Amino acid sequence: MHTSDWQKSTYSPDGSNCIYIAATPDNTIHLRESDDPDITLTTTPDRLHALIRTLKATPR
Repeated sequence: MHTSDWQKSTYSPDGSNCIYIAATPDNTIHLRESDDPDITLTTTPDRLHALIRTLKATPR
């Protein structure tokens, strides 16, 4: 995966603690944090959508 494929989340503040996302042609999504970019999580669009839906529904 090329560095240019990574996009910073619009919800991440400037500076540290940014989340980056990259989609691949094989229908997987990669996530990484700016503090430790060597660690990458891989998921599918459906699973990422389910995670976001769950996080939004969880009371704070």
